[in-house]
Amino acid sequence: MCEAFRASAFSRRWRNPPRRLSLLHLDVRQFGRDTSTVDLGAMPPAVETMLAFTGLMSSAVEAMQAVEAMQAFTGALLRSLSASPPPVTLSLCFFPVTNLTSIGRAVEDVITRGETKYLEFHIRTPYGHGRLARHEFMSFSRACPVAFRWLTMLTFDNIAFDDSDIPDLISACDRLRHLTLSSCRLVEFYSPLEIHTPCSRLQKLFFIDFDCRWIALMTLPRLTELRCVGNNHDVCVQLIVVISNTVPILALRKPSAGAVRPGSGASPCVPHFSCDALSCATRTRIWIQMEHPKQLTAKFRNLTNVELFGIFPKYDLSWTIFFLEAAPALQNFRLSREGHLCTDYAIKTNVVWKPSKNFKHLNLKLLRMSGFEDEDKVTNYIRLVMKRTVWLKRIELHGENPCNKCDAIDPTSRRPHVDEARRRRIKEKLTHKSSSSVEIIIC
Repeated sequence: MCEAFRASAFSRRWRNPPRRLSLLHLDVRQFGRDTSTVDLGAMPPAVETMLAFTGLMSSAVEAMQAVEAMQAFTGALLRSLSASPPPVTLSLCFFPVTNLTSIGRAVEDVITRGETKYLEFHIRTPYGHGRLARHEFMSFSRACPVAFRWLTMLTFDNIAFDDSDIPDLISACDRLRHLTLSSCRLVEFYSPLEIHTPCSRLQKLFFIDFDCRWIALMTLPRLTELRCVGNNHDVCVQLIVVISNTVPILALRKPSAGAVRPGSGASPCVPHFSCDALSCATRTRIWIQMEHPKQLTAKFRNLTNVELFGIFPKYDLSWTIFFLEAAPALQNFRLSREGHLCTDYAIKTNVVWKPSKNFKHLNLKLLRMSGFEDEDKVTNYIRLVMKRTVWLKRIELHGENPCNKCDAIDPTSRRPHVDEARRRRIKEKLTHKSSSSVEIIIC
């Protein structure tokens, strides 16, 4: 009874503080209920249409749950937004099923007061059929243009888009800064996703298990961070990074019968792409079509951080000097050599690259390598970087990172323990006949 009284008093004290919160975050998943209480005989027409599309009783339960959760979510949102003053940040996670127009109108009423600076939508599909969810959401975006013009962050989970939907959304969202596409796909797999938005303010673009053949980033003038993560082994997604003579093009595609080879042609694109951070994390193959670095300097001139993961241990590393030549403002360069047993290196093709004769980099401060080995090709590469960089301050050499999947390292790439004497010999080998004052740390 004492705990019940204390809880009752505490709940009364919290009646008013939410009206003064600067952040209002509502997640539709907090409004769900037990599936055993779902009445399938009380389905609205929208759910019946969805069931005709799915034809499954389990989908009927999920769809009814989604509609009821959205009804509760909409009611809670309307009550919360009636508070004054409006929140500085409004973050909503919801299903694209019903009542979307009422949500949009309520959001528009709040943001027109001028006190809400950040508006975030997280769109999730609850029943695994993203194509119908796409239709509902695109209708919502056209019905509530004011709300979408104020969006600053937009996230999609498991939505199937037409090839023009994403560029249209970016163009319609004047204030959009951050776009994430997670487990999404194109309805027509062989249709390329081309993003040409010269007036976009988009700064961060994340593709997570995005399933389509090609993604062409043509014009994104303010993009500063680009991430591509492809870990969907069930569909054997292959990540290809193609650097053409005009613009970096990132492509996600399934492997075809013929192997994709470096040097294959790329579609011409408008040269208005720049990026401050480039990160590629994938367990599948990465291809790089090498062009002369001078042709990409205009695109990589703001690039300050580069991280390359999953480099096969037997590869020569001299090709990575390409990024130093193409990115004059680069400050942090991180490489990860991995020889895990669970990694399928379908093609182990060595890439040969010869840096320009008189090339010098003036801004690189940090070189960090994981999977370091005391062998000639690795130490020669590090000495090459030291020779070509003027103001390099620090080199960090780490062993291979542990793997959570196989918990093992390729026996051919195992290294003995590095004691203090061996560290000293490695440092002497790296600095022999070198005037560099770089700090070398061996972990």
